Amino acid sequence: MPSSPEIIDISRPLQNSTACWPGDEPFSFRLSWKMADGSTVNVGAIQASVHTATHCDSPFHYDDQGPKIEQLPLDTFIGPAHVVDVRDTTRWRERVEQLDFSETPRVLFHTGGWPDTSVFPDPIPVMELDLPDWLADRGVRLIGVDVPSVDGIHSKTLEIHHALKRRGILIVEGLWLNDVPVGRYEFVGLPLKIVGGDGSPLRAVLRIGTT
Repeated sequence: MPSSPEIIDISRPLQNSTACWPGDEPFSFRLSWKMADGSTVNVGAIQASVHTATHCDSPFHYDDQGPKIEQLPLDTFIGPAHVVDVRDTTRWRERVEQLDFSETPRVLFHTGGWPDTSVFPDPIPVMELDLPDWLADRGVRLIGVDVPSVDGIHSKTLEIHHALKRRGILIVEGLWLNDVPVGRYEFVGLPLKIVGGDGSPLRAVLRIGTT
């Protein structure tokens, strides 16, 4: 039997120390039932913003008329992806110009802008405003970043969010790409079926040897 492909977990941990957007609902996990206290089982409960740690945005997050999370096409969240290192440049396009997106319509940007999940970063690196159109013209359907947002922390207009939405590109934020070599992988990161949701946590992974 062939060996299973190697799996790289690119999700940030969800724990009580996980930093959230300032003013948003922090992540909290507790055991509401405990075997140590005489219950027959342990039962956990969570409370958090859906935009905590590794997550995807639905367009409804920044557009009242946009699709909600359960309405997004699941196939966009599964399939070949490029991991691209943009840690030492402000022109991200320079790092993707030579890539072939015809069969790999997803790109994950390693910015290095959120090195400690327990500390919310400010400022963060962001892509240039003309990059969404350039990517969409080449068939890209999903982009991911390793920071909390594709726009700057203090942005009120969310220009990059809207530019991506206009071209039908879905957004994943808060990835963990440290120690992931640049290259081509299979990305898997499905949102929860939260009816009416503006976003969802993801358990995002990369699989090696399947593309």
